[in-house]
Amino acid sequence: MSIEKRKPDWLKIKLQHSKLSVQLGNILNGHQLHTICASGKCPNRGECWDCGTATFMICGDICTRSCKFCSVKTGKPLPIDASEPENIANSVKLLKLKHVVITSVDRDDLADFGAAHWVEVIQTVRKKNPDTTMEILIPDFQGKESLINLIIEAHPEVISHNLETVKRLSKYIRSKATYETSLSLIRQVASSGIVAKSGIMLGLGETHSEVVETMDDLLDAGCSIITIGQYLRPSKSNIEVVEYVHPAIFEEFRNIGIAKGFAHVESGPLVRSSYHAERHVKN
Repeated sequence: MSIEKRKPDWLKIKLQHSKLSVQLGNILNGHQLHTICASGKCPNRGECWDCGTATFMICGDICTRSCKFCSVKTGKPLPIDASEPENIANSVKLLKLKHVVITSVDRDDLADFGAAHWVEVIQTVRKKNPDTTMEILIPDFQGKESLINLIIEAHPEVISHNLETVKRLSKYIRSKATYETSLSLIRQVASSGIVAKSGIMLGLGETHSEVVETMDDLLDAGCSIITIGQYLRPSKSNIEVVEYVHPAIFEEFRNIGIAKGFAHVESGPLVRSSYHAERHVKN
């Protein structure tokens, strides 16, 4: 029988529920929209919502994959909501967002894995909010270059796809996705001229040298932005935390990443994929 590791003081936070964050939640619920802030149990959602920002999650809230680190529901998804593009675009306008982040569940049940819906969302948001910049955090679309090109041609400012962990651990914690496919996707995005971004988690049993090697792999693929955060076990059905990494180590990796040539490095225990995303748009 395993014993749950006790969280160190630097990971103990109190979620805030200000008037602004409550208002944002009401708007999202009113438009029947999902956020990874809630579904992913993000520790920064209070901070971000207080700033009037959120990461929308499209294609439903049920994923066809079952990655061991993720708290998003797994199962048979419902049909895609045709009104979702308009609802998201209207919410972005209502919230007066200057920058919006959009992600999705995996939809391996669909012939195009949800790519056409992705394009429609991007185009609709842009049409109704021409001054709003956009970052999208996409699934791997099973590595199909033609589908990834559809997303690239919609031309969001930043395209992100997470490696999640180092190469050695990828098969163990990810479902279906592979380290090599993810790197190939990032390389395809970067070669198009769009800003390519990725993220990894620490505390899963990786070594220092493996993290540095992962940085090198991402840079070689053309990735210019990396986020590094602590893995936090969302529930007892998810994989256990191996280590709570000290903030000083995160700072060390931030300095290494900057020295190696990343344009932006967000590294800290509570950092998540969309943390400070508005700073990552190329000027």
